[in-house]
Amino acid sequence: MRKFLVAQSETPDEREARRARTGQSSGETYADTLRELDAAADIEICQPADADSPVFTPDELACFDAVFLTGSPLHVYDDSPEVRRQLAFMRAVFASGTPSFGSCAGLQVAVVAAGGSVRKMPARMEAGLSRRIVATSAGREHPLLAGRPTTWDAPAIHGDEVATLPDGATRLAGNDVTQVQAAEIRFDKGVFWGVQYHPELSLEEIAIALRRQAPDLVEAGLADDEREVEERADVMEALHHAPQRRSLRWRLGVDGELADQDGRRREIVNFLSALPTIDRRGAR
Repeated sequence: MRKFLVAQSETPDEREARRARTGQSSGETYADTLRELDAAADIEICQPADADSPVFTPDELACFDAVFLTGSPLHVYDDSPEVRRQLAFMRAVFASGTPSFGSCAGLQVAVVAAGGSVRKMPARMEAGLSRRIVATSAGREHPLLAGRPTTWDAPAIHGDEVATLPDGATRLAGNDVTQVQAAEIRFDKGVFWGVQYHPELSLEEIAIALRRQAPDLVEAGLADDEREVEERADVMEALHHAPQRRSLRWRLGVDGELADQDGRRREIVNFLSALPTIDRRGAR
């Protein structure tokens, strides 16, 4: 039985707000996804950004088979106590040698913890879908992206992005909006695989996020008004309930890489499959 640690960086208020909208915090969503992929796994959830959260040592983290970092509203370039605690946690993960995986803000936390940088996206954002992601030459050979086609779309909603990768990192994929859509980071004794998009989320959760951020999407010029955002969210939610409906796929312009649950989760499945081959001294 494998033992996984899921680290969520939402504040307590943000966790409760997300539960009110979707029924779960980001960590609870991640844990449920992992249970569906590995029913026998022992999964623990922690809140490393919280002031009263226990501080894990590298030795304690080394007891886990893998650590997962969720997305969150956290901005890694803010010099706040929450961010500092989250970065300290990630550095401990790297020091432990425990393989780790992260989505969206999870990728950004790993980047900054290892010496890279994150910025607010200049005059743009990705919302709902990350379009036409393309693997780099290194990414085409990397097990994280095994099975991905030449280009693919993925669920995404973010206004921050990786500006510079740290030394010891490899860019695995990008698109015209964000140059780092997937990366591997080697730092201290650890290996991290991460993506800027959200393979752990259902299309229903993305639809809920779109509705919540409708004013921001209109301000960013992605929609003319909130009604347009609502219509887009409605189609995405309908596709969640009927992923094989060709008419819904056509309206969103997507294929099975996004509509099918197995397609969306490909990177997490690949990471779980590769765990036995990831050396805890930083070599694959």
